[in-house]
Order: sequence, then C-alpha cells, then structure tokens
Amino acid sequence: MDDLVRSGKVRYIGASNVTAWQLMKALAFSQYHNLAKFVSLQAYYTIAGRDLERELVPLLLDQKVGLMVWSPLAGGFLSGKYSRNKNPEDARRAKFDFPPINKEKAFDIIDVMEPIAQSKNVSVAQIALAWLLHQPVVTTVIIGAKKMEQLEDNLKAVDVTFTQDELDKLNEASKLTPEYPAWMLTRQSADRK
Repeated sequence: MDDLVRSGKVRYIGASNVTAWQLMKALAFSQYHNLAKFVSLQAYYTIAGRDLERELVPLLLDQKVGLMVWSPLAGGFLSGKYSRNKNPEDARRAKFDFPPINKEKAFDIIDVMEPIAQSKNVSVAQIALAWLLHQPVVTTVIIGAKKMEQLEDNLKAVDVTFTQDELDKLNEASKLTPEYPAWMLTRQSADRK
C-alpha cells in the first residue's frame, strides 16, 4: 500500500471494521517504518449503536484518524419505519436483521427522537443522521437509500441543528452502559479534578 501512495496511484489508505488495538498497531508500525498510515476508519456507528465510543473514538481523536460511518440508520431501524407497534414486513430488516442492535433500547431512543423530529418538521432518519454529524469524531456518513425520496430525505440531515437540551436528551437516551475498566478509571480519578 505504501508503494501505491508514494507513486501517487492512491492518495490515502484507510481501514475498515478493526479493533482499536489492531488500528493502533498498524499506525505504530507505519510510523516506526516511515510508511503511509491509515488516515480513516470505515466503521459502524449510530445513535443506536455507540459501542465505537468505548475505545475506537478516543483512538481516532488522539491519532487524528477520520471516521467514515456505515449503516448510520442501523440497517433502516432508525428510518422512522419502526416503532414498538410497527414493524413493516416488506422492510429490509424483516429479511436481513443486520447490524445487530438492542431493539428495546433503540425503541427508547426512537421515543426521544420522534418528538424532536416533529418539533423540527423533519424525519426521524434526519434526526439520527444529524446526531452523527454533530459528533466531533465523524468525518463523513455513508448513506444507503433504495429510493430517491429516501436519499433526498437523508441529505436534508445536514441542515438539522440541535439545541443543547435536545442533544442532551438524545445522548442520555442512547448512552452506553459503563464497562470495565472505564468505570474503574472514572472512580479512581473522581478526586483529581
């Protein structure tokens, strides 16, 4: 890959779907050997799937690696088609339930997104996409629409802004449950502020 970058045939290289330790190992190897390094990571990230925030987001921010988000609507689950009472049988997830999500938590998140979407006269999908665009780590979002009206709706997400209160509600509804060692590190540093 380094030869392709140095010869100008490839401008930049990126990784996809790797763990934080794998990405950091590749970045360190590139730096140590003076090779072209990964400048972006293509990964799954959505308001209903924030696992990336545990280790990869801090790494991406620290190492100045861009994030290209795939499946920002959780395989259509955050498109506005789904609710606790509505699961369309002709939708993609009815046949291909991917990526995996905690559906009960996702419904709780949709419950928070819906009134915000209504107050702004936008779709739930736009709220989900706009939330991603408000995350400092996100460089770009890869959308996958089947129909022109879906594409047009998704593109309008760039115009959605949030008040701090709205962002706080979305973040609270979708926050990750603390995991070790993060909860221990938080506890240990509580008196050091």
